Order: sequence, then C-alpha cells, then structure tokens
Amino acid sequence: MSTPVIAAESPRALIESLDHEGRGVAHVDGKAVFVEGALPRELVEYQASRKKKNFETAKLVSIVRESAERVKPKCVNYDICGGCALQHADYALQVAAKQRVLEDNLARIGKVTPDTILPPIYAAQWEYRHRARLSVHYVAKKGGVLVGFRERKSSYVADMHSCEVLAGGVGRMIEPLRVLMTGLDTRDKIPQIEVAVGERVTALVLRLLEPLTPADEIKLKAFADEHRIQWWVQVKGPETAVPWYPAIGPGGAAELTYLLPEFNLEILFRPTEFTQVNHDVNRLMVERAMRLLDPQPGEHIADLFCGLGNFSLPIARLGANVIGVEGSASLTERAEQNAARNGLGDKSRRSVYRSGSRHAARAQGRQDADRSAARWRCRSVQAAVPRTSPRTDAHRLCLLQSGHAGARCGHPGAHAGLPAEGGRCGQYVSPHGACGVDCLVRTLASLDF
Repeated sequence: MSTPVIAAESPRALIESLDHEGRGVAHVDGKAVFVEGALPRELVEYQASRKKKNFETAKLVSIVRESAERVKPKCVNYDICGGCALQHADYALQVAAKQRVLEDNLARIGKVTPDTILPPIYAAQWEYRHRARLSVHYVAKKGGVLVGFRERKSSYVADMHSCEVLAGGVGRMIEPLRVLMTGLDTRDKIPQIEVAVGERVTALVLRLLEPLTPADEIKLKAFADEHRIQWWVQVKGPETAVPWYPAIGPGGAAELTYLLPEFNLEILFRPTEFTQVNHDVNRLMVERAMRLLDPQPGEHIADLFCGLGNFSLPIARLGANVIGVEGSASLTERAEQNAARNGLGDKSRRSVYRSGSRHAARAQGRQDADRSAARWRCRSVQAAVPRTSPRTDAHRLCLLQSGHAGARCGHPGAHAGLPAEGGRCGQYVSPHGACGVDCLVRTLASLDF
C-alpha cells in the first residue's frame, strides 16, 4: 500500500515595499523575495520561480491579508498584457512607491542624501501614453491578426481588443486595427505599428517587410479617413520612416507636434524620434525645471543631450543664451528647425509670451528678452564644454539630461565635460522611463552640484 503524498503548504511572507519593477519585496530567513502582484503590508503565500543565493523571485499564490490599497484593474487585459505593471495598486501608492525606490537608491547606490525632496509630478492615470510600439502577428488559431503589447514575460502578442493607457483614441482603435490587418494581403509582413500621438494628429507607422499591394493601399487609406489618423511607412531602420497617407499640408494631415504652452512653444517631432511618453507630465516637468534653473538674460547655459529642444527652447524663451549639445545629427537638425519655427534661432527676435503665463510677468520691462538665441552642436560633451572656462562668456549653468544617445551610465563623455571652474551644474534631469534609477543615482554621486 503506497504512502499518500501530502502537498506542502506554500511559504508565507509579509510584503514590505515595491521594487522598481512593481514586485512586492519581502525578507524570508534573511533572503530577499520578490513576489509579482503583491503589495506592501499584504501577507501572501508565494511559490518560488527562481532561487539564487541572496534572493528569490516568486509568483503570487494567494493573498492571506489584503492591502487596503489594492484596487480592481481597469483594463480587462491586465492579467496577461505586459504593457502595465501596477494597475492593481491605488494610483497614489504607485507614485509613492516610485519615489520610495528613488530615495532608497539614492542612499544605497549613490550615497547621496537630498536636502529637499520635491512633490512628485504626475497627471492623468488613463490615456496618457502618447508613444508606444504595438506588435502585429497573424495567428491562425486566433482567427486573424493580433495587435497589441507583448504578454507578461513572453514573446507572444497579447490577445487584446482595447487599451486603457493609449492616448488619442488609439486604445479604442485596437479592435478595428485587428480587423484591418487581418484583411490585408501583407498581413504577415507587418511586424509592428509605432504609435505617436500629437496635438492635432495621430501617426501610425507601419513597419513593412514587403511593399503594400494596391488592394492594401485602398483599405489603409479608407481606415485613415474613417479614424482620422495618418499612416507612415518604414521599410528598414527608424530613419526610413516617411509620411504616406494623407500627405502633410493644407487639406491633408497636420504636422506631429506637442505643446509647451507655458512658454508659447510648439515642438515638431517625427514619430520615430525620442519624445516623452506622457505629454502632460512633460509640461509639468519642464515648468518645474525652469523654475529651479531660473535662467536669466545674458546667462550662457549648456543643455547636454538636448534632443529636439525640449528644455533648450524654454531656456531661450526666458532670455538666456543656450547651446544645445546632442550626439544625434537628426535630432540636432530637428532642434534647429524647432528653434526657427518658434522664433528662437540665430536671429534676434522678440519673444511672444502667452497671455496669462506666470513667466510673462518677468518679461515686463525687460528690454533684451528678445535677444536670446539657441545654438546647436552635434559633438561630444567633452569637446563642447571644457572643464575650465576662463572666458567671460563661459557656460555658467549646465543642464544634463539622460535618455538620449550617449547619456547613459558609464559613457566616457557624459560627465567629463561638465564645468568645474567658472561654472556650475544647475540640474540633472532624468525623466521617468528615459534612464534607469541606478544610472541616475550613480551620475548624481559623481556630480558636484
């Protein structure tokens, strides 16, 4: 007679905090345990999925004592889709957890103690994502083409019909896109759709492995007309993306732009170029950065890894002279274009302040506010900003951004060019998602603010 097998109970853990990936963190017998789907102050049962000497990763088996901050995810795809990680947590907890991760890493990795911690910046919880890359895959067993994000920790495309975080109505366009893609002759030759939502137009970039057939072109144009979007096509790398239908211009599609209304700026961008995912948060972030930096007329400010001018142009609008340094030639060209279209190029031109702007008051009586200029260089930081600057026009302030080409942790030129004499580093800006927290804190530890 065989001995009956008694199933072992799952181990329990009290969750202490969340890590940067949104996993619950507990300590069991001196070892860190990371439990997916668990929240702080919850008592949970878990099953280890990976064991190492100093830590374990685990799956959530059951919740013995639930947190009051646990909420029902709004998205019906949340359990399978890898596009979001914390919809099961109250929004205030999500923000607080991210700040806690930053504070912990400042102390543990960077050995940095902030004098002041400013309130976190956040905006709407839903339909905030203006940039995304959707996978496209034909699956016969599913009856057609899947369009969406990848499944959690998987290469498979999630079987989704809507999305709660995509802006510009794109989330409600998932099902129509599935129907459209399923009906195309080239349905298995389009692996992805890049999404870029602007102020007046939404661009969808088709990655094409083969040319479209005439029948496909008719269907795509009809879709664009019905849903008021613009198609771009991309045959190879991001630099090959071009507008396809409708054409940009009078009677056609508007240009892709986002606004910084506090500074009366409209920023032009291409759908494959780096911009912040959340436009509302970006506006608040730029406003705060300008208040802290406090650019003054006649000052010379270097914006390192400036991209297409997200910070450089507001600095110039407030009267300072700014040189933007960027490693990407295409972004340098876009920055020059944005400076010209906003009246902030090499020519002196009067700044137009938006009525009601809190910065407009600073322009009253300031005779040289219109003499600001934005200059752009595509070169290394080390060459652009010397460590010693004895000249009278030395860059007295530096704004170093992460998230662009070369602005990554350990890059040999990323910090070496910052002025040590005759200047000071005013701000290091690391927008959420552009740079890892570990990169941010290691950089802060190496800078002398």
